[in-house]
Amino acid sequence: MATDPLAKVRNEIGLRLAEIRNAGPRISPLDLHARMDAIRQLAAINGLAALESLARSTAQRALLPGHRMAMRTCFEHIDEALDSRSPADSNAILAAFAIRLH
Repeated sequence: MATDPLAKVRNEIGLRLAEIRNAGPRISPLDLHARMDAIRQLAAINGLAALESLARSTAQRALLPGHRMAMRTCFEHIDEALDSRSPADSNAILAAFAIRLH
């Protein structure tokens, strides 16, 4: 039976996202940026292109007014990005993310 070679990475990212969710409004914009950038780096190292793009966009927005809304919207698309196996999914997920923000 084949196992998912990225299962451990996906689990680690899931744990990091759970920490962000649990911190809620107590997390500072700088801390939020740092945490999302760490997720981006982990995604990049492991070839999760869609997640890397979404995390990069979210990290950038963490420092802007309205970052709480961006985080909620990011979490709505995070599962799609985590499950993505195609770099082409990045554009679709980022487009959906942008539409939801506006």
